Parts: sequence; structure tokens; C-alpha cells
Amino acid sequence: MKATGIVRKLDELGRIVLPVETRKMLDIKTKDPVELYTEGEMIILKKWTPVCMFCGGTNDVGEYGGKYICKSCCEKIGKEFAE
Repeated sequence: MKATGIVRKLDELGRIVLPVETRKMLDIKTKDPVELYTEGEMIILKKWTPVCMFCGGTNDVGEYGGKYICKSCCEKIGKEFAE
């Protein structure tokens, strides 16, 4: 984990502002979803990316019926139903 030396205070609603340098470095744009989780006493923010519900892959993932599925799994499922 890389220390940046940047310190921010929480506002009255518990919000912080991510520095523009950090957002640029991680390619986080306005309205991008971010994932928040804890590890021990650390709070970790991570740019969220959709994950295939079948294989856990992140390449060529699309949404169908509120679920995420990759192109590869979609093709495999299509072949299994065709047989």
C-alpha cells in the first residue's frame, strides 16, 4: 500500500473528498462507483468493476437481468442450451 501524505477531515455527514491527484491516478471519474471495505483497522476504497457471477472474470462483462456475466460464460451457456 502506498502512502500519499495527504490528510483529509470528515465533514459533518462523514464524507471526505478524494484528492484530484488520487482520482486521476486511479482513473476515477465523477459518478464512478467505488467499493468500500475494511481490513483490520483500515478502510479501503477501490474503484468498482463488475465481475462475472459464474467465473469471477472481469473481461467483457455485461449486465443481464441485474446480473453480470462475461462474454465467454454467455457463449458457454448458449452452447449448452443448444445441445
